Amino acid sequence: MSSELTDLCRYPIVQAPMAGGASGPQLAAAVAEAGGLGFLAAGYKTADGMYNEIKQLRRLTGGPFGVNLFMPQPVLADPSAVEVYRHQLAGEAAWYETPLGDPDSSGDDGYEAKVAILLEDPVPVVSFTFGCPTRDTLDAFARAGTHTVVTVTSAEEAQSAQWAGADTVCVQGVEAGGHQSTHRDDPQLDQTGTGLLSLIAQVRETVQIPILATGGLMRGAQLAAVLAAGADAAQLGTAFLACPESGAHLLHKQALTNPLFVRTELTRAFSGRPARGLVNRFVREHGPYAPAAYPQVHYVTSGLRRAAARAGDAQGMALWAGQGHRMARELPAGELIELLAAELEAARVALSMRSPR
Repeated sequence: MSSELTDLCRYPIVQAPMAGGASGPQLAAAVAEAGGLGFLAAGYKTADGMYNEIKQLRRLTGGPFGVNLFMPQPVLADPSAVEVYRHQLAGEAAWYETPLGDPDSSGDDGYEAKVAILLEDPVPVVSFTFGCPTRDTLDAFARAGTHTVVTVTSAEEAQSAQWAGADTVCVQGVEAGGHQSTHRDDPQLDQTGTGLLSLIAQVRETVQIPILATGGLMRGAQLAAVLAAGADAAQLGTAFLACPESGAHLLHKQALTNPLFVRTELTRAFSGRPARGLVNRFVREHGPYAPAAYPQVHYVTSGLRRAAARAGDAQGMALWAGQGHRMARELPAGELIELLAAELEAARVALSMRSPR
């Protein structure tokens, strides 16, 4: 289970980068200090905003951490479909007394500028979501001494990442909260996907580089399961959302265990790209009609989501969560790391005792 990635930290536990404010410097530092690998999410931030958070994190810890980047997306959205969806959301704009956003607000999320900063002032780990960088980019990070991780949702994507020069693949099962990190957004695959254990096995037989496993993981016994299946480490997102260091909105934290929100599903309602979240009114009313249009729909709904949060209305917020959300524990991140590590060790001992001699 030793790899360049797992050698960075005491435990094979990685805190997932969660864009939108959940995984900021405080959470990443607490995880790093406890022996895990903390992550900053650079998605939806400016290049300067990302760099300022890196500086804050370095002041809080000398431990290892990573930064996650969103890959630039091709413009494939049908403008007329986006406009139809905007008309559908007119009632929401009136209800929350806020205008709908401009679908053409931004372009590439500042990807090139962020890469330049991370090459000039390297961090231990950089991961990529929604695609795979070029060989030149990955080689540049290798020369800078940065370990690179490419998030994948299939064995084919994992193989492409290995060919491009990635050091590790983050294998994301369909159970994962937040956006599905497919390299090509296919509307035909919205409600399908591969479960994590099956996907680990497929990827393990396809690539030779280390595997980071993510998707619905909330307990140490599940960490033991993915390690036994062939992963080198486990990445958890929803498990850290309820931590006091998490920057998630209080309503989001409370919703994880609120009996009003009993299930999750993949929806395009908030961003135009499939993402797993708690089913609320907004998802029920608009999810079936949201077009495949990322990031255009994200910009259209951004003001609505902020207004719903200000109004204390969880029914209008994007409540990203994995399938294990009901098992969330409201603990400081350091305590959660220690508890997960103890559960992992207990699961290993129990398994060894059951093994035939």
